[in-house]
Amino acid sequence: MFSCNTSTYGHSTFLLTGFPGLEASHHWVSIPINLICVVSILGNSIILFLIRTDPALQQPMYIFLSMLAASDLGLCASTFPTMVRLFWLGARELPFDLCAAQMFFIHAFTYVESGVLLAMAFDRIVAIRDPLHYATILTHSAMAKVGAAILVRAVVLNLPGPMLLRHLLFPRISVLSHCYCLHCDLVGLACSDTQINSLVGLVSILLSLGLDSCLIVLSYTLILRTVLGLASPGERLKALNTCVSHLCIVLIFYLPKLGLSVLHRVEKHSYPALAVLMANLHFLVPPFMNPIVYCIKSKQIRQGLLKRFQEKRVDVS
Repeated sequence: MFSCNTSTYGHSTFLLTGFPGLEASHHWVSIPINLICVVSILGNSIILFLIRTDPALQQPMYIFLSMLAASDLGLCASTFPTMVRLFWLGARELPFDLCAAQMFFIHAFTYVESGVLLAMAFDRIVAIRDPLHYATILTHSAMAKVGAAILVRAVVLNLPGPMLLRHLLFPRISVLSHCYCLHCDLVGLACSDTQINSLVGLVSILLSLGLDSCLIVLSYTLILRTVLGLASPGERLKALNTCVSHLCIVLIFYLPKLGLSVLHRVEKHSYPALAVLMANLHFLVPPFMNPIVYCIKSKQIRQGLLKRFQEKRVDVS
């Protein structure tokens, strides 16, 4: 930690942190992380392409999936550049403005993904509880409004963070805990009073991740009540099977965040490399796993992918 005696407003330089104790092996350690990033970008791009070009996938569930894939790509674009700079080029320095911008986009795309997961939970409620009115409730216009509301909420909740950071004093050089910039990390490095920043950050999380997770739990409670009311065991299994993919990606999204939160409070200083690894997985795993889960569990996605491969083979022939 550098001294606050040379603190300044908005002109600090932040040093990214890789894996403590493994600096000499960063190139090797970064290979699996970079592979995950590349697969995430390819997988989500393929999902977007399939949904955009296949008329059979122009359904609410898959349109929400395309929103999820877009937010995953945004999250990759927000975190991947600084990882490459740090692990492959050894460049740790990040100016204040770039750090604040990265912080904004990381948190904004995280909130967008959380909002889309909530919208997908609502999609499953309507499909199971009121299937006859499914198409009339989830119209293209309604989904566009939902997508716009999710985006506006993410921007509004995250705009105050970077602006308030400009009013804080930071050492001229500060060492971050991760290989990207997060709000809680930056606030913890400030030399001036951060009560307002901490309060704004807490309210932002409660109105996004906190609210969404509670509503998703409520959604699945309603779904479970409806499914248990079905007479046939076969119908129950069929209804629950339509929720498996969404439930998997909800767990993939929230569990790493829960694990990282616990680690930061319990063993962060005892195992700093583990804390950094968890922090990286916390952002890398959801974009990596979401396309895989839907390709495995969704017959329509698999058929669309197979159809494209067959068309390519015919063109080559």
